[in-house]
Amino acid sequence: MIDTHSHIYDEAFESDRAEMIERAKNVGVKKIILPNVDSRSLPKMLKLTNEYPDYCYAAIGLHPTSVQDDYKSELELVKSELEQRKYIAVGEIGIDLYWDKTFYKEQVVAFQQQIEWALEYKLPIIVHVRDSFRETMEALKPFHGKGLKGVFHSFTGNIDEANEILEFGGFMLGINGIATFKNSTLDETLRQVSLDNIILETDAPYLTPMPFRGKRNESSYLKYICEKLAEIYNVDFDEIDRITTRNAERNSEF
Repeated sequence: MIDTHSHIYDEAFESDRAEMIERAKNVGVKKIILPNVDSRSLPKMLKLTNEYPDYCYAAIGLHPTSVQDDYKSELELVKSELEQRKYIAVGEIGIDLYWDKTFYKEQVVAFQQQIEWALEYKLPIIVHVRDSFRETMEALKPFHGKGLKGVFHSFTGNIDEANEILEFGGFMLGINGIATFKNSTLDETLRQVSLDNIILETDAPYLTPMPFRGKRNESSYLKYICEKLAEIYNVDFDEIDRITTRNAERNSEF
């Protein structure tokens, strides 16, 4: 299994990060992708990738909720990092209108600028969408047919939204613990989506799957998401592991 989206550099793991990584390895997680948030998260993320160079892989980007008055200087840092070192993806980037719409226009500018850099450096993008599906698809329109690829992180949409993403081309759907929630209708959507379009993620320390919902999430819990997908698709665990791992490897720059 590959955890394609995990913030295990977060302070929530300060007391047991090494042990947590061992737990992930022990259940079969062979790689973890770390998306950046902003300049504050970058040093912690890079430290972790230096400590686990063949296990943790860094993405660089400015998260939409971190787009504030200083977003231009934050974007300069993203560009500088792309020039200096190899990253596995540009992310996590996108549009978030759930918490605050004050910087909506700036979020779009930041999103599209980072997409241009992803194309320049031939990297996939990790797209954050929250209360902004239509706005996100509009922002992506100028890049249709240009070879853009990546993942819609934490996908929770309906079948029409899934089809629109897949028809755009180049994108996978990132599925996490939300699929295990009792009130989720994601299983109904996924049954109409080919497994060839799915990759696994935890979004640790957030979105903890059942049976640990309400507690801190971690990469070892990826197995519960894999188990849920095996149930949804009516195939065995190993088949979900094989297909989603293949999809992640095709979609990334390991």
